[in-house]
Amino acid sequence: MTIIACPNCGARNRVGPIGRGTPRCPRCKQDLPWVVNADEGTFAEETNASVPVVVDFWAAWCGPCRMISPVLEDLAQRHAGHVKIVKVDVDSNPGLAAQAGAQSIPLLVVMRDGQERDRIVGALPRPALEQRLAPVLAD
Repeated sequence: MTIIACPNCGARNRVGPIGRGTPRCPRCKQDLPWVVNADEGTFAEETNASVPVVVDFWAAWCGPCRMISPVLEDLAQRHAGHVKIVKVDVDSNPGLAAQAGAQSIPLLVVMRDGQERDRIVGALPRPALEQRLAPVLAD
């Protein structure tokens, strides 16, 4: 269960995995920016969504990971209802990192309908990252 604050009204909302649809604030009915943490126990469930999923493989000690994180959070807010960001700490989840082939971080794996659509290694500048993700967000 993740707590997501509504940027519109400030309400704090508990959001669990959602297979169909996207999270909405029950108070103001606005789409919520969907950013969640996943581990080996929740990864499959969290990456199953009706919108594109961007999986961010990161670590706390990684400077480029810390640079890209606010960009992803901003992307989730601006595209609320159209994208889900799933964050995976590679130090806490080495099995997931190995399964995804995360040899360098940050690694973004873009998924749609459970299938990998793109893979972005390294911290791209904001304009380049948005341009790279634009085709997936337009689907």
